[in-house]
Amino acid sequence: MDAAWLAAATGFAFAMSATPGPNNAMVAASGARFGLRRTLPHMLGVSLGFPVMLVLVALGAAELLRHSATLQGLLRWAGAAWMLWLAWGLLTAAPAAPAATTDGARPMRLWQAALFQWVNPKAWIIAAGAIATYTGSHLGVLPDALLLAAIFAPAAFLSLLVWAAMGQGAARLLSPRGLVWFNRAMAGLLLLSLVPLLLG
Repeated sequence: MDAAWLAAATGFAFAMSATPGPNNAMVAASGARFGLRRTLPHMLGVSLGFPVMLVLVALGAAELLRHSATLQGLLRWAGAAWMLWLAWGLLTAAPAAPAATTDGARPMRLWQAALFQWVNPKAWIIAAGAIATYTGSHLGVLPDALLLAAIFAPAAFLSLLVWAAMGQGAARLLSPRGLVWFNRAMAGLLLLSLVPLLLG
């Protein structure tokens, strides 16, 4: 195995996973509202869902979308609608303690978080960049994509763990009003991440 390729790919995976985006914003908000333990399925869904998406994109899912304007448009607008709904949920969320579930709210489930990757603009940008940069010239497109997926899974989980812990810490440190503004900041991150989706 090429040590330089492995180091570069690992650095890319951690850098892309740790920077602000829809997954991190939602996990931080979930950590603040529901606590770290109840946010675990959400984190696992992202950590497993994105690597699967990465491999499928390498196998041709991106080409399929490129040749179908209708499918591309449906995916774009479905993603925008879902993210607007999630942002609205954050904007209107009550600053309840992590253990409180009196309003019927619940954290995102594993399968929901995994499917969300397909309408997450940052996930598409990362997948396209990773495949263009790190596949084909090392072991071959599919072996490189599988290795990248194996690198991204722990990188995503560790990054999400930090964001969820920050959210849980915010819930403990901030006043109820401060927690409302924390949720609004996470909603703002979600809305900003819509820009490349709508322009793409």
